[in-house]
Amino acid sequence: MSGPIARLEHLTYWYPNAASPALRDVTLEIEPGLTLVAGGSGGGKSTLLRVFDGLVPQFHGGRISGSAIVAGLDAFRTPIPRLARHAGLVFQDVETQSVYGTVEREIAFGLENAGMARPEMHDRVDEALHLLGIEKLRVRRLATLSGGERQRVQLAAVLALRPQLVALDEPTSQLDREGADAVLAACLSLATRGRSVLLAEHRLEQVLPAADRLLLMENGSALGPGPVRELAARLASPPPLLELAIRAGWMPLPLTVEEAANSVSRDLNLSHPAARSVPRGTGDEPAWEARDLTVGPAADPVLEGFSFAAAQGEVVAIVGANGSGKTTLLRTLAGLLPPLSGTVQRHGGRAGYVPQNPASMLHLPTLRAEVELTVRRLGVTTAAEAGTDTADGVLADFGLADLAGRYPRDLSSGERQRGAIAATLAGRPDFALLDEPTRGMDLAARRSLGAYIRRFSARPSSVVIATHDIDLAAEVADRVVLLKDGRAVDLGPPEVAFAAGSEWVTQIGRLFPGGPVTVGGALSALDRDIARGRR
Repeated sequence: MSGPIARLEHLTYWYPNAASPALRDVTLEIEPGLTLVAGGSGGGKSTLLRVFDGLVPQFHGGRISGSAIVAGLDAFRTPIPRLARHAGLVFQDVETQSVYGTVEREIAFGLENAGMARPEMHDRVDEALHLLGIEKLRVRRLATLSGGERQRVQLAAVLALRPQLVALDEPTSQLDREGADAVLAACLSLATRGRSVLLAEHRLEQVLPAADRLLLMENGSALGPGPVRELAARLASPPPLLELAIRAGWMPLPLTVEEAANSVSRDLNLSHPAARSVPRGTGDEPAWEARDLTVGPAADPVLEGFSFAAAQGEVVAIVGANGSGKTTLLRTLAGLLPPLSGTVQRHGGRAGYVPQNPASMLHLPTLRAEVELTVRRLGVTTAAEAGTDTADGVLADFGLADLAGRYPRDLSSGERQRGAIAATLAGRPDFALLDEPTRGMDLAARRSLGAYIRRFSARPSSVVIATHDIDLAAEVADRVVLLKDGRAVDLGPPEVAFAAGSEWVTQIGRLFPGGPVTVGGALSALDRDIARGRR
């Protein structure tokens, strides 16, 4: 179809019993192509995407005013199954979207509901599997997949329907680079064929240069869609390269490492010796150690011969492709999954574990109540004893003070993630394990988390993070361990693990070969250049 595929006019929406609207007077048009939806956690991105497939307001209820037309249909009144043929949505929490137990049946589910002939159904399933590079998962059970693999399966299930508009909510939040590249390639393929793709993301470094338009959502209000470079300057949570450019005053704003290098190489020395980090562990006694550990679900090993020890106060980041065994390893270290062989020994007290999807951990009426429950279990009775680890103090550390009285299930994915981490770390475990802790988090929330992890580990407590967020790992880790092909490799400190030439190089590491790998490190290096008169 020509012209806008979707149009919203003066749309305002309140969730049931909400004191303020989640969307405020939103007027916009969605054209064919790739539209990147960016903004802080709780800013309205997920709610906006749910308007296009009718879940808001038909499923969620509440109050709504204005209008929403999608593919010529009234999104307020058109039955959701009919609207789903024109507008497909992949949720943030893909675990809630699954119907069947196996990958092939899950992808075919929507096609079956549409009454599609079996030969065409097979062709479309094959096409979707190929588009996302997951043919090898065809006969796998969903329960055996990693979080990132499940994200790609749910996207395949939506793409198989060939909707005119595809909305994806944080589709790369649990993906390795190969998976993120496959999702972006699929989105660009759809966009070049005249479809509309709305991509809500916090990980912007790959998507920003590829997007046709940028839509900013903050506090329920929309700005755009409009030119990417123009609106990128107004991002509250820019990706590392753009953040560095804004703080360093580079103009025009670069969207890629190549643009940044071309624009500043005449004026700056882009090679700086990397400052070697010193692990902050204390004492000779390790906080925990694994010896000849083999782990896997049932009797199927995914990681073999893992031997590693970490000191008290040391932060270890575990990286690796989807399905490499990161979650399985963390569950084994936490004592939730018995090892197939080998041993895990913890020298200390309690372990605190936060899974990829922490929704099941949050069951009390408010966030404050969740943290208070943890604090009470410590036997802490006064604020003086607790220090900053009172419920309100912990929530403030995570930027959640204003949400303390909210029901956790009503929060955004990133807010729930922070709430679960706050409730766990308030218990001051000696050994903390965090699985994809920045899932759904914007830059401000990631910074709060990073600062808290550094303070928490200084107590000293040992922290292990399994993550695809290499920028977080570069900022907080003392050592980085790569899981690959069933083995573990100690990559060393972040300035080595994430430097130019590494498979896991950060944007800043690419810009400064042999130099810093974080924005903070880059700014310090640039300040030294200025002091030495190199500009």
